Amino acid sequence: MSAVHRAAVLGHPIAHSLSPVLHRAAYTALGLDGWRYDAIDTTVEQLPGFLDGLDGTWAGLSLTMPLKVSVRDLVDHVEPLADVVGAINTVLVQPGPRLTLVGANTDVHGIVAALQEGGIRPGGRTVGRAVVLGGGATAASALAALAQLGQAEADVLVRSVARAGGMIRAAHRMGVSPRTAALGDPDAAVGRWVAADTVVSTLPPHAADPMAEALVRRGEPVSGVLLDCAYDPRVTALGAAWRSLGGTVVAGERMLLHQATEQVRLMTGRAAPVEAMAAALDGALGAAPAGPRSPDRGVHAVSDARTTQIDHLP
Repeated sequence: MSAVHRAAVLGHPIAHSLSPVLHRAAYTALGLDGWRYDAIDTTVEQLPGFLDGLDGTWAGLSLTMPLKVSVRDLVDHVEPLADVVGAINTVLVQPGPRLTLVGANTDVHGIVAALQEGGIRPGGRTVGRAVVLGGGATAASALAALAQLGQAEADVLVRSVARAGGMIRAAHRMGVSPRTAALGDPDAAVGRWVAADTVVSTLPPHAADPMAEALVRRGEPVSGVLLDCAYDPRVTALGAAWRSLGGTVVAGERMLLHQATEQVRLMTGRAAPVEAMAAALDGALGAAPAGPRSPDRGVHAVSDARTTQIDHLP
């Protein structure tokens, strides 16, 4: 009989999560018959007790907001990237005389990999002038990802400057220099980022719809790469508008996929079967054209109509 290894995604609510689809597909492709992955509804108040009840059968946990922040004081160690970003979306359970819990962040990996699919890589596009839309935990991860790709400066447009303190502090810890401004009027906001080379939107689903309308009204051609971390609907209004004006779009499902592949690698010690996981995600959400979306290419564009905010990834 195979040894039992457990993993799960925790959050509240958790019914929206596609992590079970991704991780179970990985276990099947890797032949890990003794592994199981569940979705467990867990509040901030319940989290300490849940962690205390873990045993040696557990390999790791995926976390959604608000657990990404509250777990920080409950683990034994925090990996440097998660520490500097200020958000933990992965807890690794390490065996020993006493279980050791390690907090990690795979969202940054997910954003880097997604942008690379849009052509931003050595020998390809450079990040150039970068803009991040939104000021939450995912925005902090986006700034870290942009820094990894060679750009330590970015304009950050937020809905509320007063609520962006955590992101700003994280940026300073990373040595990143954000130029923060309020989104405000959609037409004025679009004028501040329409010429960017790289745009990462971390706004909740549909929050960017007014800017999509403003883009269309403006009608100015764009040439940059947009990663819209929202994936509800499958092709967002912002992504559709950006593409219609000539830009390249990498949809948010690619971030979701790649942050999960890194979790699989960390939890199992095996290279993640990316294509098998991507196929399972497509199967769960319905067929979609494949490839980064540009005026003359397809798109990796997956949405989850049940998802309510970006920081609920995974």
